[in-house]
Amino acid sequence: MKKSIKLILLFTIVHLFTSTIFSQDKAKKIEQLLNKYNEYGLFNGSALVAENGKVIFKKGYGFANMEWNIPNKTTTKFRLGSITKQFTAFLIVKLVEDGKLKLDAPITTYLPDYPKENGDRITIHNLLTHTSGIPNYTDAPDFFKDKSRNPYTPEEFVKTFDKLPLQFKPGEKFSYSNSGYFLLGYIIEKVSGRTYEQYLQETILRPLKMVNTGYDHSDIILKDRASGYEKQGKSIHNAPYIDMSIPYAAGSLYSTVEDLYLWDQSFYTNQLLSQKSMDLLFKPYINTGGNDSYGYGWSIEEASNGTENKVKVIEHGGGINGFNTIISRVPADKNLVVLLNNTGGTVLNEMNDAIRAILYNQPFDKPKKSLALELLDVFMTKGTVYGLDTYTKLKNDPTYKIKEGDMNRIGYLLLTAGKKKEAIEVFKINVVTFPKSGNAYDSLGEAYLADGEKKLAIENYSKSIELDPTNENGKKILLEISKN
Repeated sequence: MKKSIKLILLFTIVHLFTSTIFSQDKAKKIEQLLNKYNEYGLFNGSALVAENGKVIFKKGYGFANMEWNIPNKTTTKFRLGSITKQFTAFLIVKLVEDGKLKLDAPITTYLPDYPKENGDRITIHNLLTHTSGIPNYTDAPDFFKDKSRNPYTPEEFVKTFDKLPLQFKPGEKFSYSNSGYFLLGYIIEKVSGRTYEQYLQETILRPLKMVNTGYDHSDIILKDRASGYEKQGKSIHNAPYIDMSIPYAAGSLYSTVEDLYLWDQSFYTNQLLSQKSMDLLFKPYINTGGNDSYGYGWSIEEASNGTENKVKVIEHGGGINGFNTIISRVPADKNLVVLLNNTGGTVLNEMNDAIRAILYNQPFDKPKKSLALELLDVFMTKGTVYGLDTYTKLKNDPTYKIKEGDMNRIGYLLLTAGKKKEAIEVFKINVVTFPKSGNAYDSLGEAYLADGEKKLAIENYSKSIELDPTNENGKKILLEISKN
């Protein structure tokens, strides 16, 4: 064998060996990270991480079923929530590629019974990019109490929101709307001649052999399906029931971390779509705040890769009763993070950022306990004085962190339980800690309004809208209470 060939082979072997060692080291760090999140009660689910297209870590944490102590595995099926939207967008683009749909066509082209006053102005593109102006049906005050538990056909449910006035002129701005993606599912059925579920199976799931992914039905026995739970402080309860005809094309799919890896890998081929069509999915059409944009069913942002350059991150989260999910892709390096959790809302974005930092050999924030979990029981059982005293004692403890989402959740748990003064104090802590969060001020405004403090409610709703001009619900409430 020639010397040059020997050197090439030696270099290749050394490179492969070194890459393996680095991957093993990263996998170990990821495992240590997720172990700590699990220990702190912040992650109960399944995780998968791929680097350069190869899986370097996958593991289940906690329990898929807590009554029977059945552990989560990498084959456990989780409800995905809004990760469903990227599948819906894909199906729409497939219909466009096949010449059956036009992105710039008004939705009345495909839904002739939709009220023309609005339907003639809203395009398929508007629905895909959350720029339609159609109010988000899950934001309706009566949604979870009056509608979410009842079965509807797509046609029946569309009629619950199709006559509502638009929040803004179509195309004018971004406002996240499950209603838009529900409509896309209905359009898929009308154009394809199949149910949404059938067209999904035929177009994506069967070709990719995603045998552990599908449209969830509560009445069907589904092997290895995780139960959904919600936290109330440190205690865990069964999640409230939701009929899966309601999330529909906006949020009714289930999957596993392993199947979502197959989904990710399909984007590096043209097995299902041409490259031209694929590019439509990941184009940043509308700014959603800061450096973030929205494509078709995907959020798009830039993140550090440890150099002066940045990498494009394409991702989407999901949340549905009892479940919280995220899939995050860095196509330039074929990196992937999938986190599926079955104990309700948790800090998946924080976890995802830390894992990405590990992949790029960057520093990251270590996991910390959520101060909110400590505070809820105290505020609930002992009142504001003891609650604030506990907050004062723990807020500077380095093992704890004030997490905005967690504080917001416990504030609403207190408000729902009739503990208005306690809820106000919790929301005030959030406002002080996150002074640039429009949502924090919105929640405080709501608590003040519930407690009869109209002047303070107006003050905080006004601040919320100043910080977040897209807060349409806040604008509506502010207008109503300012009249009286």
